[in-house]
Amino acid sequence: MGIDPLYYLFTLPALVLSMIFSARVKSTFAKYAKVRASTGLTGAQAAATMLARSGVHDVEIRQVSGFLTDHYNPADNTLNLSRDVYAGHDLAALGVACHEAGHALQKATNYRWMGLRTALVPAANLGSRFSMIVFFAGMALSAAAGPEGPASGGGIGPLLVKAGIVMFCGAVAFSLVTLPVEWDASARAKRQLVACGLLAKEEERGAAAVLNAAFMTYIGAAISSLLTLLYFLVRSGLLQALLGGRRNDR
Repeated sequence: MGIDPLYYLFTLPALVLSMIFSARVKSTFAKYAKVRASTGLTGAQAAATMLARSGVHDVEIRQVSGFLTDHYNPADNTLNLSRDVYAGHDLAALGVACHEAGHALQKATNYRWMGLRTALVPAANLGSRFSMIVFFAGMALSAAAGPEGPASGGGIGPLLVKAGIVMFCGAVAFSLVTLPVEWDASARAKRQLVACGLLAKEEERGAAAVLNAAFMTYIGAAISSLLTLLYFLVRSGLLQALLGGRRNDR
């Protein structure tokens, strides 16, 4: 089975959008990485201060390699900051570091959306890695079996098609649940940056701009996953069958 043009019709807009959002993050980060924070704190120091002021003292803050590879790992309760963020004294570094600290506060306060996202990680990993393989294998077997279409009839082909779609739903659910988690982490960071004296009030806008740009990348990822799921449903004929069944019920 060759590359399906319909796949590009559904996914190309989301890909372009994601590229735009990614470029926006890099340019915004670069802009505010040139603006030194008046407090002189590094990203690591700002994150540690924010956590300590909130009564959280058991999070290990460490430096990792890469550019914008910053993340909080709830499994081992570590806050991992890229070199530019860990040692940076600028508005971008403090904004990103405190955003990750916001995730640590989510765990400390049992933020329900973070718990749900953590629970969805296995399903998301399974769906993102194997759903397309299973789906297209089912499509190929269905095409070889006859002209009825992958959404109809029995046999292994239609079963694999539906299994692939169900698997990918895990990845879709993860991308959607990620939105409130990331938004809340940024909101916590924005509040604490000034409240804890990590930035002056007039500097808050620069750090917020970095966080807002970063959030758009998660919106792009969610749109991409939804459009891919829609492609699966259309390509398999399941969406047409569902809509046709609803018309008949009327």
